[in-house]
Amino acid sequence: MPLSRHLTARLTAGAAVISLLALSGCGRSDEPASAAASARVDDGPATGTVELWAPDGDATALDDVLASFKKDNPDLDLQVTLVPADEYTTKLQSAVASGAGPDVAQLYTESQAQFTVGGAFAPVPEGLVDSASFFPGSWESGVVDGVAYSVPWYAYTYALVYRSDFAEAAGVAAPTTWDDAIPFFEALQDGGAEKGLGADVGWDVYNGQDVTQYLWQAGGSPTSDDGAEWTLDTPEMVDALTYNQSFFTSGVADPDAPGFLDSQPYFVQGKTGAMMTGPWVIGQLDDVAGEEGWTQEHVATAPLPGDAGGSVGAVAGGSWGVLANSDNADASWKVVRELAVPETQVAQYEAMASLPAVRSAWDDPAIADQPLLDAFFEQLQSAETYPQAQTWAQIATQLGVEMEAVAKGSQTPEQAAAAIQSFAESLGTGAEQ
Repeated sequence: MPLSRHLTARLTAGAAVISLLALSGCGRSDEPASAAASARVDDGPATGTVELWAPDGDATALDDVLASFKKDNPDLDLQVTLVPADEYTTKLQSAVASGAGPDVAQLYTESQAQFTVGGAFAPVPEGLVDSASFFPGSWESGVVDGVAYSVPWYAYTYALVYRSDFAEAAGVAAPTTWDDAIPFFEALQDGGAEKGLGADVGWDVYNGQDVTQYLWQAGGSPTSDDGAEWTLDTPEMVDALTYNQSFFTSGVADPDAPGFLDSQPYFVQGKTGAMMTGPWVIGQLDDVAGEEGWTQEHVATAPLPGDAGGSVGAVAGGSWGVLANSDNADASWKVVRELAVPETQVAQYEAMASLPAVRSAWDDPAIADQPLLDAFFEQLQSAETYPQAQTWAQIATQLGVEMEAVAKGSQTPEQAAAAIQSFAESLGTGAEQ
């Protein structure tokens, strides 16, 4: 994902939090959603008009990616509307609540519960796609009470991206456990980095997502097994917050810098030696360095270090859903099905660097011949799904605030865990709506 698009995704999170509950009063359509799930979609051509909405990021090249599909379906009028990413969630929520939404809409995989839980989207028709063809976390992110409401499109997770030249100079290999992490980052400093880790210090919803990954790595979970209760004040959460705090107390990371826009220049300049970040950086570092081949010579990747729960990341990305009140559900689902075809997802990758959610698409040479992506593929195999709760974005954002207080020493991990549990319980999970 190009840097500008990832930045707009971060900015969008703020709008999502503000308008998170806009759909809470939106009921199901007169036609029960379960009825739509039993209607299979045939292999005939798509016809009629389909209106598709997406944020102006990864969908920018959609007309080109779907060119052959449109040629094969000449009686289909596919109208693609790109909405500014920082306005997308709010506009889609407003349109859905008023009954004036599109036929097909892109959903952010990691935060789609605010739409899918409210009943505004139709269940995925039986047999439309093979759920087993996707990364498990990508598919499960769209499942509510055993029913799938979205089809994955692109997927990403975080892995460890580090300066291989600094590691080689220090004679160290990538860490596999939490116990190895700080010594590894210290070794990168010995090998030439000013700081061993360029930690994310936005202290926002993304930091809340970061510590949730650490919570899984510690063997915990943000919710009870049935998703009805928050389980954030636990020994595992204290361990997760303590682990994040250790980056700063050990001196391998700075709690005030680099900011998000500075992370890649800092990394290239040697001001930091590692990042826990997404796959989009791999295709950008040569440009940042101003030198073709710089990445191959200076960078390596590895799965995230783990603790009692193992090396666990979180799945994120983009998915597609069809509105429950669509006037042309048949053609809409045919568009969604096409977007899940491996060849289409490879075309999307070649156009916009959006990594496929369909695992077999990673076998294409365009992706398979890039070894720096291997760690992300491995991490996606076991990536967890963020809580499918309408209140999750608000809770993750507040968790980011609590993390800052711990990192800067104004509260303890135990105090932060208790505070976020209290905040989460005040909001609930939305399961009762």
